Amino acid sequence: MSRQGAIEHRKQSSENSIRREQSLPKVSILLCTFNGQRYLADQLESFAAQTHANWDVWASDDGSKDDTQAILEAYKLKWGRRRLSIQSGPRHGFAANFLSITRKASTQADYYAFSDQDDIWEADKLRRVIDCLQAVPGNVPALYCSRTRVVDANNEPIGFSPLFKKTPTFANALTQNIGGGNTMVFNGAARELLLKTDESKAIVAHDWWAYMVVSGCGGKVFYDAYPSVRYRQHDGSLIGVNATWPARLIRIRMIFLGRLRGWVDINIKALQSVQFDLTPENREILDRFAQARNLSLIPRLIGLKRSGIHRQTLLGNLGLLVAGIFKKI
Repeated sequence: MSRQGAIEHRKQSSENSIRREQSLPKVSILLCTFNGQRYLADQLESFAAQTHANWDVWASDDGSKDDTQAILEAYKLKWGRRRLSIQSGPRHGFAANFLSITRKASTQADYYAFSDQDDIWEADKLRRVIDCLQAVPGNVPALYCSRTRVVDANNEPIGFSPLFKKTPTFANALTQNIGGGNTMVFNGAARELLLKTDESKAIVAHDWWAYMVVSGCGGKVFYDAYPSVRYRQHDGSLIGVNATWPARLIRIRMIFLGRLRGWVDINIKALQSVQFDLTPENREILDRFAQARNLSLIPRLIGLKRSGIHRQTLLGNLGLLVAGIFKKI
């Protein structure tokens, strides 16, 4: 084959590869960064290693002072503009940053995946997600989340996040988030619900909010017991894994300090922005819950019971009962 013929062959092969890639469902990865230089490259490389090839990255940097921006720019040069877009975050915390990039991302994607800056995705993560979500009609909101494999700063396995077995529901979402944002992927219909979030109202966390909104508005929520994300725990982790007894005791203490009640206050106010999208059944659950938590003791406990709110484990439900007794929910 002549030199010119070899060049044409490579060009044709590259074009065929791009066409094959673009025939697959498109996933936009919503990556939020802040001073993440230490682990960011590992996460970006795990995107490149995905067995599902049709993806791009929308990165929102929230004002990093280290080399995070330089790393992103280097990968943009390496991958090309088609693969990586870099945006500036609102600088109002991680939850606001994730909602901001959800708004800014391309509407051409079929699915949207939240991503932290310091984890590592297993190579089959996106393939597993798409196999799951493709069964849902495009006009039905759908959200995927999963268990995680917990690793240390050096990517050495140290355990797993809690395994939840009960069906994801709005009644559960009102008091507990079962899916870490670093595992969440959702379709366009779910994104449209998230875009209705009133930016003037605070939310506790983007992942908990996504679980509440999708489950509350009649969407499908899937919890995968297979851990396709390596959830890195290190000194700079904003949120840790609630899987050890010390961590659980800290959470119990936070409940008695009023943290859970404060979070529920915030979430109930935020849900006003999607109240007309809630199913009638879930609107009734929300109303019963909101009213019951402010009643006197016996009516409060009866009302909370009738609302159907619950957590995933026996211990969690016992904690919820105690929180109800002491008006900490």
